[in-house]
This record gives sequence, structure tokens and C-alpha cells, in this order.
Amino acid sequence: MPDQPPMPEAEGQVSDAVRGNWVDRLAPKPARPYFRLSRLDRPIGTWLLLLPCWWGLLLAMLSDGQTRWEDLWIFAGCGIGAILMRGAGCTWNDITDRHIDGSVVRTASRPIPSGQVSVGQALAWLAAQALVAFAILLSFHPMAILLGVIALGPVAIYPFAKRFTWWPQVFLGIAFNWGALLAWTAHRGVLEWPAVILYLSGMAWTLFYDTIYAHQDAEDDALIGVKSTARLFGETSPKWLARFMKLSVALMVLAILAAIPRAETLTLVVAIAGALGFVGHMLWQLRLFDPDDNDRLLMLFRSNRNAGLLPVLFFAVALFA
Repeated sequence: MPDQPPMPEAEGQVSDAVRGNWVDRLAPKPARPYFRLSRLDRPIGTWLLLLPCWWGLLLAMLSDGQTRWEDLWIFAGCGIGAILMRGAGCTWNDITDRHIDGSVVRTASRPIPSGQVSVGQALAWLAAQALVAFAILLSFHPMAILLGVIALGPVAIYPFAKRFTWWPQVFLGIAFNWGALLAWTAHRGVLEWPAVILYLSGMAWTLFYDTIYAHQDAEDDALIGVKSTARLFGETSPKWLARFMKLSVALMVLAILAAIPRAETLTLVVAIAGALGFVGHMLWQLRLFDPDDNDRLLMLFRSNRNAGLLPVLFFAVALFA
């Protein structure tokens, strides 16, 4: 393993964490390495896992026109579950990637390769997060529970995908957008086609934002033999990003049309406006995309929280249209 670069700060702050984040400022020192394993100092991943859940729940509510008190718990439970399962997934990712991470400048400061946490400690932390998340899942509809258990497969496979395919972002999309299926089913009690179409929209979105993200590591990945869509597309990335953007918004509009009764014209218009705002944000990202500017790449990647919140906002307004 090559010599590791010095840590950004003496206390072990991870290099790509948000500066001045609450973990580095406020969390108890013994807990900080574990919170860093869970990416609590980098919340964008939690948002990207959570937002498809809220899409699925709100579109299900629009589909049957029912808003129940239990939907508040589904909304909150998805939020808590996203924090826990993103944390568990990232912990698993760091365990499996510990040797690769030590060879990449951006990731060498992570808790395991930097020596802040042992593999055994990380495994115990992984189990604790997964068990609490499972307890929350048990409060949902039985069909949603089944979907939640099935989701463990893609989560377990994803860290290995970059070793055997140029399209690891597909596996990330499978795992990160599962909440659209689960939350729809938690409300409706059955998995239906609009949720599946919305799920596919989220997968195309993941290919969009994670290709942007992967360009940060393209050079290091080439040196160590790690595959990604960023390396696969190279200079043609803008064309591919445009394709993913168009596919994502087209599928989202189709999901809306499939879910909302045609008689609800105003509801349809407001919901589709959310999809248009979503694609408008991605167009802005595409205009600013520069594969050689890592600071801009990270900024654009993080901005997808706002992109994904736009459908949430418009779907919520559509409930009262």
C-alpha cells in the first residue's frame, strides 16, 4: 500500500466531509470514528437514499387520494431508516473497500484505512445499525417488510460491483432507490406498476449523479483497476449524462400519469411540474459539469439533494390541489 497522505485534521476528519460538520464539532470523541463510518459527516448520501422513499409514499397517496395518520410514521420511519441503512451500507462498503480506500487520496482518511476503527469494531457497528433499522421496518405493512429484507441483497453486492463491471452505478441505483418500492407498498399494501416505473426513474437519476461523483476518482481508479461509468464514458460523459437525465424525467412523468387518476387534472399538472423542476435542476448541473474540476464535481453531486426535493415539494402540494 502506498504511503497515506496526512489527514486533513489531527482529529481524523475525512477529506471529503463537509467542513465544520456537526460530527467533527459536537459528537463525543469516542463516537466520531463510527459516525464517520456511517457518513453522518457527509449527509448527502442519506438524502439520496431517502428522497425516493418520499417520492414513493407521496405518489401512493396521490394515487388513492388517502392521507392517513400512519403515513406520518411511514414518512418519519423512512427518514430514520435511511440514516441507519445508509450508515450500515457505508460501513459495509468501507469494510470491503478498506484496501482500495487506502490507495486513493480522497478515501485514505476514512476510519478503517486510517486506523481509527478496526474491522471487528466496524462489523459490530454495522450489526447495531441494521438491527435498529429492522425494528423500524417491522412496523410497516408485511409486504413492505418483505421488500425491505430483499433489499439487503443489492446492498451487500454493491461494494463488489466495481470489481467486475463498468456499470457499478447500476447496482447503486438498484439499492438506493428501493425505498420508492417500499414506501409505496407501505401505504398501499401492494406493489404496483407506478412504483416500479418511479423506481426506474430513480435508477436513471442515480446513474446521472453518481457518474458525476465518480469522475473525482477516475485517475486513481484507473491506477488500481477499479471500474466506473466515469472511466467507461470518459470524454463522452456529457452525452451520457444527458441520456440519463432524459430517461429519468420521462419515467417520472410516466409514473405520475400511471398513478394519478386522469380526472384529477390540477393534481396531475402540479405533480408533473415537480418532474419538470427536477429535470431543470439536472440541466443546470449538466451545463456546469467539468470532469477536471473536483470541487465543482463534488458541489454538483451534493446539489442533487435539492434536485430530488423538488418532486417531493410538488407532490406534497399536489395532495391539496
